[in-house]
Amino acid sequence: MSALRVLVVDDQDVVRHGLGVILGHQPGIEVAGFAANGQEALEQAAILKPDVVLMDLKMPRMNGIQATRQITKHHPATKIVVLTTYDDDEWVFDAIRAGASGYLLKDSDGAEIVGAVRGVMAGEVRIDPAVAGKVLHEFNRLAGQQGHQPPKPAQPGSDQPLLEDLTERELSVLQELAQGKTNREIADSLHLAEGTVKNYVSIIIDKLQANDRTQAAILALKRGLATLD
Repeated sequence: MSALRVLVVDDQDVVRHGLGVILGHQPGIEVAGFAANGQEALEQAAILKPDVVLMDLKMPRMNGIQATRQITKHHPATKIVVLTTYDDDEWVFDAIRAGASGYLLKDSDGAEIVGAVRGVMAGEVRIDPAVAGKVLHEFNRLAGQQGHQPPKPAQPGSDQPLLEDLTERELSVLQELAQGKTNREIADSLHLAEGTVKNYVSIIIDKLQANDRTQAAILALKRGLATLD
């Protein structure tokens, strides 16, 4: 299997170099190139055809939102993972609307960044826990504007798990999870041990056939299993 080719885009030399070192030492990942602004990112994406672009947002000449929109339009096979210091609602939502498959903050550790690069290529959506709650709130708001009605329980033979597959306790944990709470916060709210909550979350993710807790929360909202109230 060929290595995942990553284009690193950031206007700070030290950040580009650091990310290059982190990614370059990972098996199965190749740093295909670097860009210092959005315009260079477009040019390099056209030449290098990377699998993933690790994209900064606030840059000269063209920002990361504009570059993401253009790259996803002209190179739909290329995945974008935003890596930024900005957690403001406007930046987060604009990046996702532009086509980003991941949104991480720069205080993420190397393992999280590498995991996001691999994850988006596997079809996952990777959202930093610090902004995941905002994304879920925005999804719920938009669903309400569109007159969204919670889906009916899945029928036998459906590719969606039956609602009855989740126990009452699992539904309680899922409700807390959909509000963007951490395992510790869920444990405090439901008077459970943090390890017990962790086990419940793993079971819920498995039953909903989700890739991670963020996707589980989004699926729960879509299927009417949880609300943000």
